[in-house]
Amino acid sequence: MASRTLNLVPNQKARLRGTRVGTTPDSRRVMEKHQEAGKENKPSARSVDLQGDSSLQVEISDAVSERDKVKFTVQTKSYLPHFAQTEFSVVRQHEEFIWLHDAYVENEEYAGLIIPPAPPKPDFEASREKLQKLGEGDSSVTREEFAKMKQELEAEYLAIFKKTVAMHEVFLQRLAAHPTLRQDHNFFVFLEYSQDLSVRGKNRKELLGGFLRNIVKSADEAVITGMSGLKEVDDFFEHERTFLLEYHTRIRDACLRADRVMHSHKCLADDYIPISAALSSLGTQEVNQLKIFFKLAELFERLRKLEGRVASDEDLKLSDMLRYYMRDSQAAKDLLYRRLRALADYENANKALDKARTRNREVQTAESHQQLCCQRFERLSDSAKQELMDFKSRRVSSFRKNLIELAELELKHAKASTMLLRNTLVTLKGEP
Repeated sequence: MASRTLNLVPNQKARLRGTRVGTTPDSRRVMEKHQEAGKENKPSARSVDLQGDSSLQVEISDAVSERDKVKFTVQTKSYLPHFAQTEFSVVRQHEEFIWLHDAYVENEEYAGLIIPPAPPKPDFEASREKLQKLGEGDSSVTREEFAKMKQELEAEYLAIFKKTVAMHEVFLQRLAAHPTLRQDHNFFVFLEYSQDLSVRGKNRKELLGGFLRNIVKSADEAVITGMSGLKEVDDFFEHERTFLLEYHTRIRDACLRADRVMHSHKCLADDYIPISAALSSLGTQEVNQLKIFFKLAELFERLRKLEGRVASDEDLKLSDMLRYYMRDSQAAKDLLYRRLRALADYENANKALDKARTRNREVQTAESHQQLCCQRFERLSDSAKQELMDFKSRRVSSFRKNLIELAELELKHAKASTMLLRNTLVTLKGEP
């Protein structure tokens, strides 16, 4: 078969306005073909349920995907006196979201808060490679199989695109809903400044530096809790630390398993394509008895669509939720590390003060340092306790909501599959 051309990516743009994709011809065709599925099941890629203050509402109203970047239109509605207008929008790229996240992490004022995890980098390379390989052609693939596989890959690309937009929006909405983080000057600049922020992506040296800092942090935490013999002074934080260590490990394992289950459903849906095509080809024969294969081909085609919906629902309602809270639990662990580091600094300041008093040298300086360390530790402890309690309620609410919705969707698809098989059997029995 000759080489075939695929037009969706990367040469053309894909656009998401609100929850609709509709600028390229291929995008429109995909959405039209999946319109029925969307009406029955309108999944949301958001993994957190945010009820922000109406005085500051942020959303991504439009997004354009190009070959090497995604441009997000951030729409803001606010009645806060800081802003010159009540409604405005700016265009931002992924690197600017990362800049905003890093600005929060590096700000000492927010050391006692859980910083919302940064949105993942848009990655469409896997879908583009699949589309490119499919476009190169394979003599064993029929035209019908080619069209169905192309449709599946286009749908996969658009699903990844929509999830990418949703995760960037969740990041901003978490910031807008937090009573302290929403007051940050950099956040105001991000939302209101209409020009390019001139933020570049991190180079290899900076990425390596961040990796080394994570190693140093892990080693420092091990030294504090192990070799130094520092004991937690608050049972609440000791319990939270033990819980988060195990929780993070288990949710990471659950995410990997959920991804494998979702991938199995996708593979099953893909396997139905050649079966349906082969049966349809047999049904084109002039022998009357073989017309029954048209019914079987239709059965496998509908089963393929059902399996695709099951995979999509599991990805949106389960895998994405687990993946998000894996990152969010890491942010909570980082908060506990900052507090633990403050406790270690406070203990070291007490020891230094004792030595200063014994030597009767620089006692006032040691006392001032000890007081600052004490105040920082108490400030972090007070805010961290409230943050961890909010994290628990937010996590439980999100898991309950998503798991209930997933169970309802799984039951719905199982009933549809059972009904489809039953009706097909009745039809086949009635065939001469």
